[in-house]
Amino acid sequence: QVPLVESGGGLVQAGGSLRLSCGASGGTFSTVAMGWFRQAPGKEREFVAAINWSGYSTYYGDSAKGRFTISRDNAKNMMYLQMNNLKPEDTAVYTCAAHRSGADTGSIVGAPPGNLNWGLGTQVTVSS
Repeated sequence: QVPLVESGGGLVQAGGSLRLSCGASGGTFSTVAMGWFRQAPGKEREFVAAINWSGYSTYYGDSAKGRFTISRDNAKNMMYLQMNNLKPEDTAVYTCAAHRSGADTGSIVGAPPGNLNWGLGTQVTVSS
């Protein structure tokens, strides 16, 4: 299991932007699909975005469409989530995940939690 570490969260005003990063410590995930999830207080974990192993295919949840962009740089062993036009309802803990073996975006969407390697999460707070 490759440990994943998120960074880039913080406090931002509505309409602002943040860029989250996800890196692998001591391993690589260049051959598997990855994604971002989020969980707000009192709510279930929500799928945000997924990206296939190469970075050429992406898929977004409804809340992310048109505002968020997922990308990856396999040479640097990094994945990113660019979030623009943030809204207070985007406030949540954002967690990155890597599939244990699947390479396409479908591996991430709806995957049983046990099939994914998870990071610890980074807090994003959007003030109104």
